[in-house]
Amino acid sequence: MLAPSGAAWAAPARISVVAAENFYGDVVRQLGGENVDVTSILNNPDQDPHLFEASPKTARALQHAALVVYNGADYDPWMAKLLAASPNAQRTAIVAASLVGAKPGDNPHLWYKPQTMPAVARAVSAALVAADPAHRAQYEANLARFIQSLAPFEARIAQLRQSYAGVAVTATEPVAGYLCDAIGLTMRNARFQLSVMNDTEPAASDIAAFEADLRGKRVRALIYNAQAVSKLTERMMGIAKQTRVPTISVTETQPAGKTYQQWMSGQLDALANALEAR
Repeated sequence: MLAPSGAAWAAPARISVVAAENFYGDVVRQLGGENVDVTSILNNPDQDPHLFEASPKTARALQHAALVVYNGADYDPWMAKLLAASPNAQRTAIVAASLVGAKPGDNPHLWYKPQTMPAVARAVSAALVAADPAHRAQYEANLARFIQSLAPFEARIAQLRQSYAGVAVTATEPVAGYLCDAIGLTMRNARFQLSVMNDTEPAASDIAAFEADLRGKRVRALIYNAQAVSKLTERMMGIAKQTRVPTISVTETQPAGKTYQQWMSGQLDALANALEAR
């Protein structure tokens, strides 16, 4: 009896996927399971994603990818440039911004928008089915499980909206802006946030308005981006501490060891605790 050939023992080829951001990569893994090989480019929660520069290693990963998922809305402009530099008719690209109607100039932190991940998940599932129809049932079951796993998060948002719609908060950057919108919170100091996000100095009048909101306790909470702390944002956080305005840390990159659902739920709980504080 002949021994099986090496080909007979070879594991089935997995679908090569590149995600610009690790939260999109996590969703792909949840949907694709053992049938996908996922590389996430932005995966360091201690790094400011806005300062990222693509490397030759990034370009090589994209060359071999069958599926690419990225944010769009000018959050990761290097992705579109790299894809254009290495065209591949067999490659599928999913852009979150296109799925939810976001455009350059809009708040690019789309993963905080409750409608984004269900749309991304459905698009990814469809792409996986198209690439690997033999596992259609598995992909569809994983999609249904993923959508259902978001239900508690969405229910919590609805609950908070009933209690806190119209309550004023502020932030150093618009990272969690879509989440605050979903709750119905009134977000103050938008010009200050845009300046910080775009790495420019806020106008003196915007800085003064921010300080006045904190000193006058006109806001229920201060949300800050833990990945982009500067002397100015540290100053605002110091004023919030002096005046006992609760501060909430949010990040742009999913922490290691957490799923997207765990990450979002944890940040929502932190925001809820701040809103409940008196």
